[in-house]
Amino acid sequence: MYQAPSSASSPSLQRASGAGRIAVRAGASGETRLARLYQEGCAKIRLPRDAAARSLEAVLINTAGGLTGGDRLRWTAEVGPQAALTLTTQACEKVYRAADDQAETVTELSLGAQARLDWLPQETILFNGGAYARRLDADLAAGARLLAMESVVLGRTAMGERVTHGALRDRWRVRREGRLVFADELRFEGPVFEIAAGAPILAGACAFASLLLVADDADQRLAAVRAAIGPAGGASAFDGKLFARIAAADGLALRRALIPTLEILRDGEPLPRVWRL
Repeated sequence: MYQAPSSASSPSLQRASGAGRIAVRAGASGETRLARLYQEGCAKIRLPRDAAARSLEAVLINTAGGLTGGDRLRWTAEVGPQAALTLTTQACEKVYRAADDQAETVTELSLGAQARLDWLPQETILFNGGAYARRLDADLAAGARLLAMESVVLGRTAMGERVTHGALRDRWRVRREGRLVFADELRFEGPVFEIAAGAPILAGACAFASLLLVADDADQRLAAVRAAIGPAGGASAFDGKLFARIAAADGLALRRALIPTLEILRDGEPLPRVWRL
């Protein structure tokens, strides 16, 4: 477990905790409808209406205003057979300096047969001294389609920020019909700026994103995705999956590469409205 730099002893601080769960199903005429909604603590879920969207859209909100050591969030989404859901966040998640322990977020996704789920949170901003562990677990039934994306900004360069030390761990596990089909483990710990400067890592970039499409026809989008990413990253497709990573100098440059790439992976459907504000 990450240990923050030692500091003077201080009283125990209140920690943020939240859990949000949403379940959707396909209606008789094919539209996606809300089946269940649960909110606890600082985790809130809102369902804006967007006439341009082809799927039901849910916006996740952390009312604590950010995360720090000891904070815990859990998001759970269940998409019934033939239903479609897009999950995003109201704003960028900020991970502040940790006095001790680490902040943790767990996301659990379940897709029924022929279901579609797009997991599109806005960027996570890691501040200097932040410590964050994030886990994504997804289970897909036959014919289900999952688009998952996570992006990270290592300090706000426009504010002159630099993440000289901290910790970030990102763990993905995706199963299709009970079989593990994708696993990814990313970990930065200690001198984050020095680690990111390495040519095999980020070559000095301060923002990056990971994208995964699990679909029977995922490979058909590979050429278009590579063209959209250009020299900012790379992509490969195999066994019904397309995976890409993008690196950029800052959050704005990352968004400029992400948006056209996501639109390709979403078959032209516009991004959630919170992405367009």
